[in-house]
Amino acid sequence: MPTLSAGDVVRVLLAITLLLIAAHCGGYLFARFHQPRVIGEILGGLALGPTLLGVIAPGVEAHLFPTTGEVPLVLDGLAQLGLLLLMFGAGAEMRSSFHSDEGRTVAAVSLTGIAIPAAVGLAFVSLLPAGQGIGTAGSRPAFVLVFVLAIAVTSIPVISRIMFDLGILETPFARIVLTVAVLEDVIVYVVLAVAVGLVAASSGDAIGLPAVLGIRPGSDANVVFHVVAALAFLAVTLLVGPAVYRALAGFRFNLIRRGNEVAFQLVFMLLLTVGAGLLGVTPMFGAFMAGIIVGTAAGETGREERASINAFSFAFFIPIYFAMVGLKLDLVHAFSPVFFLIFLAIACAAKFGAVWVGARVAGESPRASTNLGVALNARGGPGIVLASTAFAAGIVDESFYAVLVMLAIVTSLIAGSWLGAAVRRGEPLRGRRLESGTEGRPLGPPVAREEKRR
Repeated sequence: MPTLSAGDVVRVLLAITLLLIAAHCGGYLFARFHQPRVIGEILGGLALGPTLLGVIAPGVEAHLFPTTGEVPLVLDGLAQLGLLLLMFGAGAEMRSSFHSDEGRTVAAVSLTGIAIPAAVGLAFVSLLPAGQGIGTAGSRPAFVLVFVLAIAVTSIPVISRIMFDLGILETPFARIVLTVAVLEDVIVYVVLAVAVGLVAASSGDAIGLPAVLGIRPGSDANVVFHVVAALAFLAVTLLVGPAVYRALAGFRFNLIRRGNEVAFQLVFMLLLTVGAGLLGVTPMFGAFMAGIIVGTAAGETGREERASINAFSFAFFIPIYFAMVGLKLDLVHAFSPVFFLIFLAIACAAKFGAVWVGARVAGESPRASTNLGVALNARGGPGIVLASTAFAAGIVDESFYAVLVMLAIVTSLIAGSWLGAAVRRGEPLRGRRLESGTEGRPLGPPVAREEKRR
């Protein structure tokens, strides 16, 4: 069995250390200025990659972060674990409630916020030259799915963190935004699971049930199978997953849970990711559903254990994942600013217009509709997951990967800046005076609230 040499171990540890330093420093600086921490983590990795260090000292960059050998394999393995833990945490927090007077807005915005951007995305992608943006897998159907998702996706982690920092997380406006984002994210990850499944089968990497059934790449059966597999996995895990988890947790001879509750939750997540992979569904979706199951079945009793998982994950694995996203970005050689600006304008206009129309149909004021449109344009974490997963699977090429990551970064910064400015001006985000529960008083300065929390 191959092993790492002493020199390999040192190079791997040095690379991990540099990624962690860059990610945490970048994340802290962005959080300090009330911007999404995840963006700072990505830019920290960007500074170590071909975009900055590769230009200043290409030899140093190539030595620290080679593209072949043991170092990239270990880093990719850590990044994949970070992705699984991120999806597990996102699934565990997928609980959002809204009041009866907010249900109409949630329903209308959810419908228009997915349907209209999807239609725009389909029209846009049909205008692209043949082969543009398609990755090494050469799958046009998978590329179209990712292209459409990139325009329609909304970020739960980023927009929730923005609203937390602004002190508006408990408002009706925030409840609407997060509930819509929850519904959209479930759709996004189901469709992404289908796209990755199509590519895995067509590239010869299929394992488990698709390999046993001998499903031919590129066939109609291949497409149907992966759609059905993703939807069936979603339905079965939602229906029986919580009951199975509770049964396992209460099993008398469950030595793992008796020894360590955190280990039990992690093992459950890994088992579900493996099960998803064997069924032809991307393991990432398995981790996401495992989080939903654990969050539902364990509830408040398992919150402390999930907090322990999140504490270490957000200290080590997840920053490495986001730093690796930045590390793989090459904005010098594999980025088209003109195409990015066109894509950014169309994506933002489609999403904003769709949400605005839905909110107005539901009876929201023009101001509230505008704020909802800006907030739900933040693509953040899911947008970055979409980009990195599609790039790793060969669905998109390096140039379109850069466009997708930059789209997530720019839209998240726009949402944070817009909402922050509105809060500092004391404007009610939903056009009502009790937005903060304080008789319409402007919310306190974000810096003051941050210092008070510290």
